[in-house]
Amino acid sequence: DKEKIQCQKLPDDVAMFFTNSIEALSEDVKASLCVLSCFGSSAETAFIKTLERLLQKTLLNNLDAAVEEGLLDNKDGQYHFSHDRIQEAAYNMIAILDQGRFHFSYGMALAPLAAGEGDDSILLTAANQLN
Repeated sequence: DKEKIQCQKLPDDVAMFFTNSIEALSEDVKASLCVLSCFGSSAETAFIKTLERLLQKTLLNNLDAAVEEGLLDNKDGQYHFSHDRIQEAAYNMIAILDQGRFHFSYGMALAPLAAGEGDDSILLTAANQLN
């Protein structure tokens, strides 16, 4: 609503604005945005379902909450960060020392699936996470 927007005090730094927007969300939604941010600016819904199963985490419901907040778009079977700075802000919420560990664990979770299914896209994603 226009009145609500006009009353908002926007920080000078856009990245800080997005970080603050993410910080206001529940811990589960923040964590899911951080997971998604490790895979770039977007991911297919089917891939996210695979991640949910492999990581034993609820992601889709949390990402839907982020869609409602305007941080993500869900179009054509893919979740996209609404802006590259939102993806950057979500990724930067992961402690630097944890970033490598997260990528490694995601890659290791995906690698056996890629080998078992012979799915080149999963294999490439696993390799990217391990890199």
